Amino acid sequence: MSFVKVGDSLSTGERFGLIRFGSRLDIYLPLTAQVLVGLGQPSIAGETVLADLRATEPGRQYRVG
Repeated sequence: MSFVKVGDSLSTGERFGLIRFGSRLDIYLPLTAQVLVGLGQPSIAGETVLADLRATEPGRQYRVG
């Protein structure tokens, strides 16, 4: 469920939708984005930083298990 419409402006940390329990979320990032989480890594909405769009350092590695 989305709370905004195409063209709306958002501020950092502002809610723009709702994911119900068990739902999947697809996130599309530019190819230049530095991904900061790994496959299978738990994340917390509003807390876990998923990517850095301006990073210059090498990518992080995450090991499951």
